[in-house]
Amino acid sequence: MIMVTGANGQLGSLTLQELAERHVPALGGTRSPAEGQRRLDFDDPASLDLTGVSTLVLVSAGYAEDDQVITRHQAVLDAAVRDGVSHVVYTSLAGDGDHLGFALAHRATEQLIKGSGMGWTVLRNGLYAELFGALLTWTADGVESAFGDGALAAVARADLAAAAAVVAGDPAAHAGTTYDLVGEPITAVDIAASLGVAHRTIGLSEYRARLLADDTLLPFQPPMLASIATSVRHGFLGTTSPDLAQLLGRPLTDPLTVARDTAAAMRPDAG
Repeated sequence: MIMVTGANGQLGSLTLQELAERHVPALGGTRSPAEGQRRLDFDDPASLDLTGVSTLVLVSAGYAEDDQVITRHQAVLDAAVRDGVSHVVYTSLAGDGDHLGFALAHRATEQLIKGSGMGWTVLRNGLYAELFGALLTWTADGVESAFGDGALAAVARADLAAAAAVVAGDPAAHAGTTYDLVGEPITAVDIAASLGVAHRTIGLSEYRARLLADDTLLPFQPPMLASIATSVRHGFLGTTSPDLAQLLGRPLTDPLTVARDTAAAMRPDAG
């Protein structure tokens, strides 16, 4: 049986949907399970019941400090070994992402998985096109960002979910493989042009100050977001790879369209 963690999250739910469309039976694991799902709380090791699971799609439990993320992942991997899981598919971070403020937890988890004795496949996911669009800020006369004219090899979340489903459906064919799953490079300027508005670049210090002043963000999030901005701005996240298209056997979803639609939906007058 396949289990997908983070079943109520965006990537996990899309992966389960992809598996269902491919008629591959799968079970969702989540902290707050709906009917037909299994309770799986990475912060509660006693809840980590993986009996009957042969392939575990471990959707990264990010959005926390590194020590908490790594502890969560170690707990679920310990449970997987204990309960006889034979293969782990992990949604990691693209190879270019080593410069990002949240890369360490991903690379540490990759090491834990490779040392676990289980079969494994690492999906090094690029940053979402949805995220790129969402990080543009609307102004009275267009959009602004700290990305400058730097390119991001952005990827549609749905394509990453489809890739996870492909691998989970036949894990033996992908055993011991690390895939770099990125899209085609796009820029904030491209998104603005697609929206038919101007793009203004702000400095990184101004961007960081805005992040630090935002009381809705958790303490680890401003440096995480600033690391994305400087990495895109200075050309560290634009490398392409054929891995995703080869896994899917089809052209990728256009990341510019996805980013544009996400930004358009966030326009103050969009509703």
